[in-house]
Amino acid sequence: MSFVASGVNMARMKIVVLDGWTLNPGDLSWDALKALGDCDIHDRTPPGEVTNRLAGAEIALTNKTVIALHQLECLPALKYIGVLATGTNVVDLAAARRLGITVTNVPAYSTPSVAQTTFALLLELAQHVGHHERTVREGQWTRSPDFCYWERPLLELSGLTMGIVGFGRIGSAVAAIADALGMKVLACGRNPKTYPTFVTSADLETVFRQSDVLSLHCPLTEETRNLVNTKRLSWMKPTAFLINTSRGPLVDESALAEALNGRRISGAGLDVLSVEPPPADNPLLQARNCLITPHQAWATGAARLRLMTIAVENLRAFLAGTPRNVVN
Repeated sequence: MSFVASGVNMARMKIVVLDGWTLNPGDLSWDALKALGDCDIHDRTPPGEVTNRLAGAEIALTNKTVIALHQLECLPALKYIGVLATGTNVVDLAAARRLGITVTNVPAYSTPSVAQTTFALLLELAQHVGHHERTVREGQWTRSPDFCYWERPLLELSGLTMGIVGFGRIGSAVAAIADALGMKVLACGRNPKTYPTFVTSADLETVFRQSDVLSLHCPLTEETRNLVNTKRLSWMKPTAFLINTSRGPLVDESALAEALNGRRISGAGLDVLSVEPPPADNPLLQARNCLITPHQAWATGAARLRLMTIAVENLRAFLAGTPRNVVN
């Protein structure tokens, strides 16, 4: 039964945002959400405060703050959890379903931004723009006897093979950009019949072995955890790059660090790690030719605005009795 159908006064409904800072550090507005009820918006919520902050709330919104079984069982008023992301592993979905709590997510909001970051990492590995820009500011061009210089090999992407593991919306967007750059595209996904004509379907081993650039765009499941491991890294060309803008635990980080340091692959560009923020002893932080950005591929202003808009629309639809983007 919807809140509208049951006659609940939405203006007095309690809405709690557990970790709103990464979505909205101040450049967006919460007004559309506030119009739907009384909002408590927290920048961050420590694990031990989740139950207290959600006490009496009908609606919870969370991005990375975990809402576990023992917490759900202590929140009898809770009817709806809106995950401010596509991935939903922060909520015990089975428990929420058993307790009659609807859980929604926000699919597809970040596709252009994540695809763009994939190539930002790749282009830095190939062209070293950031490195050379720093050398210019340090005075090396001023002191150069020649009109130009480069300290690291510059790589043309046209003609190389981009291998994509996972061919959903983001994988498809990455393939289109690779094709526009003149790259050949191999893909390993669930439904090769839907691939565009410029994409060649291949099994996982073939993608690993033949790719000059291997880009991960699959969800994290028990099957895909440590998808990139010592064995599969040994299949890759020593000149190949690995790009991961998907989920950190897809990669065995110790194995990747060993492969980079041993020059068994050429480089890596990562926007995600298995633990975020990473501990200081994560081996990839010191690995050779490993670019790491702080899980920011999703966070362009345009993507965050889409996320905010869809999250509010999800809640509005639930309140009207027509829930959408339900994941449980």
